[in-house]
Amino acid sequence: MQSELKTLGVDLALFADRENLIYYTGMTNFDCLSMVIPAEGEPHIVCLWLDAAYVRSQVPTEHVVPYLFPATNLGATTAGVIKEMGFTSPRIGVGKYFVEFSVFDALRNGLPGVEFVGMTRSCYKVRSIKDSSEIALMRRAGAIVVEGMKAAIGAIAPGRKEVEVAAEAEYAMGKAGSQGSPFRMQVLVQDRQLLTHPFAGEAVMENDQPVVVHLGATYEGYTAKMCRTIALGAINPESERIYDVLVAAYRAATLAVKPPVPVQRVYEAAYKVVDEAGYGRQFIDIIGHGVGIRQSEFYPVIDKAGDHVIEENMVFDILLPTVYKKGVGGPRLTDTILVTRDGTEVLTPFPVELVRK
Repeated sequence: MQSELKTLGVDLALFADRENLIYYTGMTNFDCLSMVIPAEGEPHIVCLWLDAAYVRSQVPTEHVVPYLFPATNLGATTAGVIKEMGFTSPRIGVGKYFVEFSVFDALRNGLPGVEFVGMTRSCYKVRSIKDSSEIALMRRAGAIVVEGMKAAIGAIAPGRKEVEVAAEAEYAMGKAGSQGSPFRMQVLVQDRQLLTHPFAGEAVMENDQPVVVHLGATYEGYTAKMCRTIALGAINPESERIYDVLVAAYRAATLAVKPPVPVQRVYEAAYKVVDEAGYGRQFIDIIGHGVGIRQSEFYPVIDKAGDHVIEENMVFDILLPTVYKKGVGGPRLTDTILVTRDGTEVLTPFPVELVRK
């Protein structure tokens, strides 16, 4: 991160969002915390006075500054720390999920002339290469998701609600060690599968329809996700064909991952399969995002016009989209993929073929 700050001409990075704080502190049990990373020198952490001893025991820095609420607050104390570090009108780099308004207001008032610089891409870029401990946590999260998928498939039946199946999956993942879902999980009957961001609701499953199940789990701050399509009875032959096309596109894209490879080449491998099957116009321009502390991180992005390459020890999801064709489109297939020296490892190991019930 300090290298990114120097490249961009930014004085310091300020994080008060949970995802970056997990990454830079290694902790998951915290709240009301901020971290200041200067382009040169040691980082400083601001926390509630009740948490100071715990933070000092977990994070290898001497600069832990506690504050006593409500006499003062996170924003005012953080502004004071930045001043004490020698910055008066700093350029502060921030990520996508910056701070709540009260903290922003305290920084703006406490640091006259402050400039906030968006560094979302840099934040995700720094986090994109996983170390061995991160990969181990994501393997565990992936194994948990597999248990959830097994439970969801077992629960799918005509007359059951989407939320009932999702509840069975979430319960199974909780028993397997999940510490919460990283997103609103999806169990979707066919007429809801072409929505952009749907989630399990009150819709009732009917026989002879495909059901999409998209699940995620979190373990010690890190996530994994997986999506499969279940044929409940005899589904529309074209819906089944679309799923077969997606499986072929998934395999082609996965085989194209040979680091360092441009993201466009991976996209093109998938698109070629879809287009030759006659569905190119119904396919979107992004087929995957980075996965880590969030279930969708914005580096790498596996897309048609990407400007970066896939490197060893990156983790991303693939194949994200479906074929958007009314009445028959909607089947989906997604796995969490680790990039290895020679190719890929699937962190959510589960058969990709259409599941039949």
